[in-house]
Amino acid sequence: MMKSKKFTHPYSGMKVAVEMSALPQHKRMTGNMSKILLIEDDETMRDGMSQILKKAGHQVIDVSNGVDGVELCRTEQFDLVITDYKMEKMNGLEVLDQVKSMDKDMDAILITAYGTIDMAVEAMQRGAADYVTKPFSPDEFSIKVEKTLKFREARETGARLDAENKYLREEIDIQYNFGEIVGSSDNMRRVFGIIQKVSRSDSSVLIYGESGTGKELVARAIHFQSDRKDRSFVKVNCGVLAEGVLESELFGHERGSFTGADKRRRGRFELAHEGTIFLDEIGDIPLATQVKLLRVLQEQELERVGGEETIKVDVRVLAATNKDLVAMMQEGKFREDLYYRLNIIPLELPPLRGRLEDIPMLVEHFLKKKSSQLNKQLPRVSAKAMHELMNYSWPGNVRELENIMERAVVLCEQEEIGLNDLPILLGDPSRTTLRLLQADLPLMEALEDLERQLIARALEKAEGVKTEAARILGLKTSALYYKLEKYGMI
Repeated sequence: MMKSKKFTHPYSGMKVAVEMSALPQHKRMTGNMSKILLIEDDETMRDGMSQILKKAGHQVIDVSNGVDGVELCRTEQFDLVITDYKMEKMNGLEVLDQVKSMDKDMDAILITAYGTIDMAVEAMQRGAADYVTKPFSPDEFSIKVEKTLKFREARETGARLDAENKYLREEIDIQYNFGEIVGSSDNMRRVFGIIQKVSRSDSSVLIYGESGTGKELVARAIHFQSDRKDRSFVKVNCGVLAEGVLESELFGHERGSFTGADKRRRGRFELAHEGTIFLDEIGDIPLATQVKLLRVLQEQELERVGGEETIKVDVRVLAATNKDLVAMMQEGKFREDLYYRLNIIPLELPPLRGRLEDIPMLVEHFLKKKSSQLNKQLPRVSAKAMHELMNYSWPGNVRELENIMERAVVLCEQEEIGLNDLPILLGDPSRTTLRLLQADLPLMEALEDLERQLIARALEKAEGVKTEAARILGLKTSALYYKLEKYGMI
């Protein structure tokens, strides 16, 4: 004989018999089992609602009073809080206020008696997602719960898509069929060939190259020629984030996992699911984070900081460095197992001084790009200026050439870029000294010119980070800012 479970509506005196095997089996609207906190002081009522929720596939934690419920919310993450209104110690509205103060995005359903509309309206004004009035049927209760969870999932999906779109929007104005990687030298033809081959696989690629050689462009080209091209390309610069911040960025965190973590956040690996993640400056990752990264690469799964849930991810990993990782391994600064996991396909980019024959093509490319961006007429480059560019050592590589072309387009007032439109110092101190001696400039003007170019070179080396540029120059940051303003370089 089928057993019936009865629970009493304490305010109405009604008894509702619920056939536990006949509880409504609504199709789950959410992708994963939801974790629900149920706060109800009547044991029979609490047990009946708990059984309904568990039958629908949810994880349920139930308590008998609001104080215990609020304390649980301080230590655990819930997808939904369901609370009765009339309870001793703390009523349902007070529970709602406490829960929303901890997590403004928390969804809550308030249970009231006798259809108290005024109380229900006040609950909604305080942030409740919905309310249900006693007496209610199991079917009505289940529908309210599933509707609330459905809206929550839609909201979180929207937030995830917004985050993904943030990365996708960065790609809108860039063409990827080697469009941004310019060159016809033998060195670059070799690079193009490797990109085409590795794009067909999901193997990890480790891109080597000096700063400014275009490692990120190569990573983007690999992604946009792969089967993952319609999914996210997510970049993480591992060299600019502190250890704790980097872990949170990579793997995400749960609410309350550290000071300031007021809500759950998905990490970059989750955002890159079914797409590609690009780990720039991989050699700067701390050893502790290297261990966690290795686990993600090996198992394709992770836990958020402060979390216990294991999350599966399908991500293609591309990494880049300008450091000697083999030497770092020997010094104990980079894990050997992580190195071999990343270095499945090594790809080394040549410095610009190793492909000087590509400079005319690069100059034309950057002039067209910058002229279009600045809405200026496309200038030519004089033969002397081109000779100068071809004979420079380019310590800042392609990025330095791009910056110089941008400055030339901005400052050039003629149809042709000449030597006068290029900086006296292109980063080569010995040649600068010769030019200054030949220029017959007044002493102060020559010194200021030299200082301006040294600052520009330091900023180039520091990739625009002013505190690092100040360190290179041996200046206080405040002094550097003064000089940048003085020379109109801000």
